[in-house]
Amino acid sequence: MRFGKFVFRPGIWPTLAGLFFFGLTLWLGNWQLSRAEYKRELQSRYDRMQQDGVVRIGSDVISKEDVLYRTVEVQGSFVPGQDIFIDNRVYRTFAGYHVFSPFLIAGTSQHVLVNRGWVEVVNGQRDILPIVKPVYGTIVLRGIAVDTKSRYFEFGSAEPLGKLWQNLNFEKYKQTFGKSLQPILIEQTSDTGDGLVRDWPRPDVGVGTHVSYAIQWFGLASTIVVLWLVMNIKTEKSVEENESR
Repeated sequence: MRFGKFVFRPGIWPTLAGLFFFGLTLWLGNWQLSRAEYKRELQSRYDRMQQDGVVRIGSDVISKEDVLYRTVEVQGSFVPGQDIFIDNRVYRTFAGYHVFSPFLIAGTSQHVLVNRGWVEVVNGQRDILPIVKPVYGTIVLRGIAVDTKSRYFEFGSAEPLGKLWQNLNFEKYKQTFGKSLQPILIEQTSDTGDGLVRDWPRPDVGVGTHVSYAIQWFGLASTIVVLWLVMNIKTEKSVEENESR
């Protein structure tokens, strides 16, 4: 195919390679879009769950899928002396911890683990854990049910140092605690007068990240097409020289 002084003559192997990588990048771009759609549905699920009624947790072991992201309510009391502090939690540029405590459900031997809220590091000294005001007696606690395997709680693999944990490994905590735990975590929203900050952000499931990746893959596919065209367009002189060899 000739265009004035130029000749478009694609080679077999460059064309096959170009088709392969073009198809691959298109597939990866579409896969990222499908992941974005899936995450968008998760976000919609969260928003819908917030509009549903309150789920009351009792002695029966609940199904995580039935209550995830919903507002839950449970009556009982915190188990004293079992608090743990999850390190490296930042709130409005201030370093601190999230305080987790097991909660004994009234009239049962069943517990549920509660993220009670955020507390600031004591005068910038990480070798001193802050003192959290205990909550005694039977209370009605309300919060949002979240997944025990959420990446939100995983920030490393360091072993716990007493009450200080670098991340929440739910299974490890369950073994350490040694008692029955419901298969969810509760992000506490009700006020129990302990001074902890409970300003929970709306979960970001990463829709924007997948869309960004998809755009990059589609951009790379376009680049492959342009390179294939440019590399296969030659001048008449260069074509004649190649044919004469």
